[in-house]
Amino acid sequence: MRALVISGGGSKGAFAGGVAQYLIEHKKLDYDLYIGTSTGSLLVSHLALKKVQEIKEIYTNVTQDSIFNVCPFNIKRKKGIETISINHFNVLRNLFSGSKTFGESQNLKKLIYSHVTEEGFNVLKSLKSDIVVTVSNLSLNQVEYKSVKDFDYHEFIDWVWISCNYTPFMSLAKKDGCEYADGGLGSMVPIEEAIKRGATVVDAIILQTEVTQVNRMPSLNAFSLLTNMFAFMLDRIEFQNIRIGKFVANNQGAIINFYYTPTVLTTNSLVFNKEKMNLWWQSGFDFAKYKDSETSPLKPEKTE
Repeated sequence: MRALVISGGGSKGAFAGGVAQYLIEHKKLDYDLYIGTSTGSLLVSHLALKKVQEIKEIYTNVTQDSIFNVCPFNIKRKKGIETISINHFNVLRNLFSGSKTFGESQNLKKLIYSHVTEEGFNVLKSLKSDIVVTVSNLSLNQVEYKSVKDFDYHEFIDWVWISCNYTPFMSLAKKDGCEYADGGLGSMVPIEEAIKRGATVVDAIILQTEVTQVNRMPSLNAFSLLTNMFAFMLDRIEFQNIRIGKFVANNQGAIINFYYTPTVLTTNSLVFNKEKMNLWWQSGFDFAKYKDSETSPLKPEKTE
C-alpha cells in the first residue's frame, strides 16, 4: 500500500504540487492513500482525481484576497524583502464584531467550493484510494483525521477548509460542538497516521529544509513576534512528527521517501505571491526529477 503525505506550509504548498506532479504524471505512481495537513489538504483531492493542471492553476494564481475576507496584516515589500505588520483597522473591526480571531478566511471556503464540485466529490468517494485531511480539535485537545469516505459533500469541504485555518490569523471553526483549527497545530506531517492506515511505502513531501537554515530577523512589532513564535512552534511539531514517523516506519517495516525543500522558500507562508509560487511549483517538479535520477529504486531512502 502506497501513501502520499503532504505537510502543512501555506503558500509553500506550490512546491509540494510540483513534486506531486512529477510523481503522478511522470513517475506514474498510483496511491492508495492521500493524506494532507493544511495546504496539503487543499492539494490531495485534486491529486487523487489526477487534476494536476487545475490545482496548479489555483496555486499559481492565488492571492491574499482569495484567502481572506478580513486580512489581519499589511504586506510591505522593500528591496525585495517582504515584511508584515498588523492591519489595525481590520483586526479591531473583527474583534469588535465578536470574532475570536484577528482575521477571517471565508473566501478560502468559497475558493474550495468553486474548485471541488459535488460531482468531483462523488468521484472521489467512489475511488479505491482514500483521501484524508488533518484537523486539530481544540476543545478535546486532540488531532483528528477525516476521510472522504465518511462524510457528505458539504461536511468534507468544511473539514478541508478547517484543516487550513491557521488560527488566530484565520477563522476559528465550530463544528459538532467543538472548536477546530489548522491540522498543523497537532500534526504537520501525518506519516504515523498513514502507516497506521496500512501504508508500507510513504512518499512524504516536507515543506521545510531537512537541516535548519533559518536565522529569523528580529521581530519588528508584536504581530511579527506572534508569527515568529507560531512558526517556531510549528517547526518543532514538524520535527517531532518526522521523528515519530521514522520510528513507526522502522518498527512496521515501512519505507519513507522524503522530499524536503532544498532551500528556504519563505519565512512567512501566509504571504501569497503569484510569481514566487509559480517558481516554487517548477522548483518542486525539477527537484523531484533530480532526486529520482539520483536515487536507485533498489536502494530506498533509509528512515533511521
